Amino acid sequence: MAPGSPAARRRAAPRLLAALLGLHVFAIAFALEVSVGKTNTVMALNNSNVLLPCTFTTCIGFQDLVFTWYFNSTELIYHGKIKNKASEPTVIQHNPRVEFVGSTTKKDNNISIVLNNVEFSDAGKYTCHVKNPKEKNAQHNATIFLTVVHKMVETDNTVTLIIVGVVGGLIGLLILFMLIKRVVLFIIKKMQDRKKECLVSSSGNDNTENGLAGSKAEQKAPPKA
Repeated sequence: MAPGSPAARRRAAPRLLAALLGLHVFAIAFALEVSVGKTNTVMALNNSNVLLPCTFTTCIGFQDLVFTWYFNSTELIYHGKIKNKASEPTVIQHNPRVEFVGSTTKKDNNISIVLNNVEFSDAGKYTCHVKNPKEKNAQHNATIFLTVVHKMVETDNTVTLIIVGVVGGLIGLLILFMLIKRVVLFIIKKMQDRKKECLVSSSGNDNTENGLAGSKAEQKAPPKA
């Protein structure tokens, strides 16, 4: 059979597909991942300090990893490098108001930063970008959005408290109703049991009296002729 024949190509197709799938699974298993947590929004009070979280994961480790924080995708505010897992990051460049507060020698590869003395102009998009040369320069990033407010708005929980109170009251009434129902059913059952006992006792007494009367009647001798 010729190598380029249709039959040969049909036989080679499954093997090629399996190889491609294997490469895809391999790439996923060793993929670099960057995360800013469960939520990608954070709110800060004007003139306060705010934490911008970021962590990364890699299955094969890292070597000379580079991470960068950007403001609105263009302004570099922090640039660092990590030699390996046993060393902490070294600063290459950073904004004077930005402070590194993470650590990469512990369990989590934490590359979070703190933005000090937040201003209204600091509101916007912050991107945490990571590049790992050990994974053939694999790159990944995650974004968090900062909102700066004059004062924190207190959440009005009145409606929530009312709903919780009503629901709790209804549950309490339902439990009370079930308890009363069980007590009433218990009392009714006891009364029925007593009534049955009285009927049985009364029936027994009647039978005894009838039996005694019959016995006396049978003991009388028949009159002599």
